[in-house]
Amino acid sequence: MSSFKINPYRPGAGTSPAYLAGRENELNMAETTFQALRLQIPVQSIIYTGLRGVGKTVLLNQMEELAKKESIECRHIEVENRNDFISQIITCCQVFLRNISTGERMKQTISKAVDALKSLAVSFSPESSTFSLSMQEQELYKTTNLTQSLTDVFISVGEAARDANKPICFFIDEMQYMKGNELSSLIAALHRANQLNLPIMIVGAGLPKLYKMLAEEKTYTERLFLYHEIGSLSEEDAAKAITEPLRRLGVNYSKGAVKKIYETTKGYPFFIQQLCKEVYSLSEGKLIEEKDVGKGITQYYSVLDSGFFKSRYERCSVTDKHFIFAMVACGNLPCTIANVAKNLGKTVTSISTTRAQLISKGIIYSAKYSELDFTVPDFDDFIRRNPEYDDWLKINNGI
Repeated sequence: MSSFKINPYRPGAGTSPAYLAGRENELNMAETTFQALRLQIPVQSIIYTGLRGVGKTVLLNQMEELAKKESIECRHIEVENRNDFISQIITCCQVFLRNISTGERMKQTISKAVDALKSLAVSFSPESSTFSLSMQEQELYKTTNLTQSLTDVFISVGEAARDANKPICFFIDEMQYMKGNELSSLIAALHRANQLNLPIMIVGAGLPKLYKMLAEEKTYTERLFLYHEIGSLSEEDAAKAITEPLRRLGVNYSKGAVKKIYETTKGYPFFIQQLCKEVYSLSEGKLIEEKDVGKGITQYYSVLDSGFFKSRYERCSVTDKHFIFAMVACGNLPCTIANVAKNLGKTVTSISTTRAQLISKGIIYSAKYSELDFTVPDFDDFIRRNPEYDDWLKINNGI
């Protein structure tokens, strides 16, 4: 057998799989929404939440392609702790205005939008601003109210979109990293644009805590957005994700092999891609059987432990790790903060700062009131395989 062969499985951050399974309902709903937006019929913006590895970014990318087919102007933003969200919004709006700035009739509308962008840039993102303004002009455009400034941008850009008959949609990934004032201002700006029936919308995605973040910023977000939780695949959809990529290569799976892959990955799309990649690379012949899956599982865990899981674990301080160990020691997850404190031999109040830091880092989230879970599926199993956890258990008398 050759050492090299075409492998159609594509584990990666936001990498689209060869076959996207189990997301038909979300894509059909988005397609209908974009058709309405193209006709300038008022629509609700959409928010997707879910754990790491469920395919939120893939879904956003697929929806962006659907929107482009409806002649909607698409702008993609990935929020990061180190990146300025406001500067990204400004850049996106500038590109949009350049794309529609044809014809004399748009001149006044675009001029108004550019003025709004100048005010936002000078006031809240001066370091990254591409506008060349004199000191006198900078003082003229400067404001201290981010909400009003961003609202002015959304209104003026929305008016330009309406007049050009070119609706715009912002696809915003990793929204949980937005700062509180940015999120509040974005919600208010979108709300006002909706009230004016302007053809502008948002499709956003983030970790489970995003729903709570939005609700805490504004009371009307449940009317402003359609919320959808993205989870693991059903056994039927997982089977398609497993088998379809190899079908055109003339390779099939036995029912036992498919079942073992599903049970090992629990139907999480990223894990399916990773395990199938390892299984297929080690397999021979045109039929993959349960024994072949068994061979690939060892490599599968090795790859995850040295990359996917480790990259998150290594971002944690010693105190963070002990908090994580105490969560895993609770047994079943989600667990209560009280039980975590008990395992650490501390009070709930004394560990609240560590809890907040781990939530901020995107390692854990508040699953229910006073209950915690990991944002990455099977992270608890990774911890149980970690020698540092065993050492901690010994020091703490096994808990």
